[in-house]
Amino acid sequence: MIKAVLFDLDGTLLDRDASVKWFIEEQYERLDKQLGHVPKEKYISRFIELDNHGYVWKDKVYQQLVNEFQIEDLTWEELLGDYIREFKNYCVPFPNLISMLEQLKQNNLVLGMITNGFGQFQIDNIKSLGIEPYFDTILVSEWEGMKKPNPQIFMRAIEKLNVSPSECIFVGDHPVNDVRAAQDVGMLGIWKKGMHWINAKGDFILADLGELPLMMKKIIII
Repeated sequence: MIKAVLFDLDGTLLDRDASVKWFIEEQYERLDKQLGHVPKEKYISRFIELDNHGYVWKDKVYQQLVNEFQIEDLTWEELLGDYIREFKNYCVPFPNLISMLEQLKQNNLVLGMITNGFGQFQIDNIKSLGIEPYFDTILVSEWEGMKKPNPQIFMRAIEKLNVSPSECIFVGDHPVNDVRAAQDVGMLGIWKKGMHWINAKGDFILADLGELPLMMKKIIII
């Protein structure tokens, strides 16, 4: 019997690609006086390339941008500070996010989230999406002192939810850090399809968040 659903954040609930593109476009516009000597599309595309879907922290990204584009009127620390302060204002949810969470809660499922990243930064993004109240527990890797795919962070989440691994499913976009890691501790792993991995495997595959409530009914019946 499934009692709990746990989620990844970036690439699963938060459309990080859309959010990053929106943010970096607006950053360029806001700081046009200092960045205007760099062609806008070049600045945006290079940031996205260096960011590597969020797997490179922005201190390294901005250091590289400052050096490559010879940005003299802004330090990389100032650019990073702008990112930390402002990114939460550009968070784009995947379609059907809120309605999906509401349906799961109506079905008396407890909800959790495990996300890799910096604590306050991720919490700010979660609040920006308006989804924090739906979750019974939220674990951010910085604050937990461990990150996915470490099995201990999964076990810590299910302990907080007071359920067993066999009573949980985990929904995430990363085939290893999310799906396989969840399966390794005894959960069902659902792969949320994304652009960055092709033909990844999971116990179930989700193309749209709106499909999850019906999928859950089938899982519970099985």
